[in-house]
Amino acid sequence: MRLLHTMLRVKNLEESLDFYCTILGMKLLRQKDYPGGKFTLAFVGYGNESENTVLELTYNWDNNKYDLGNAYGHIALGVDDIYSTCKKIKAQGGTVTREPGPMKHGSTVIAFIEDPNGYKVELIELGTRNSSLEKVVTASIN
Repeated sequence: MRLLHTMLRVKNLEESLDFYCTILGMKLLRQKDYPGGKFTLAFVGYGNESENTVLELTYNWDNNKYDLGNAYGHIALGVDDIYSTCKKIKAQGGTVTREPGPMKHGSTVIAFIEDPNGYKVELIELGTRNSSLEKVVTASIN
């Protein structure tokens, strides 16, 4: 078994694609409309789905508001230089909700950003991970 994708419901597909593809540097891998079900699926990621875990962005045509709830946490991305990455994200109109710095009770440097739907994305500076318990699946957005 392997992890294939994580699905996120989005309120505006074009805005979400712009965030994940333009700001975070992912590629639109495939997109398909399902008129009978009134929804569109768009898969984005840093590499081919046959070898990488990706995000499935689900746009329901008749719904543009979701309650994010309190059980879902965040997506995590590994980056080489978290400070320049956050600066680049801000310059492109992205929102940094936690500036880069060491995590509480540790030395790993992290930051949080938010996508247009309110989902949190954690950025982890790869060179600062301080234990095997903090390993993440990584992708470069530089």
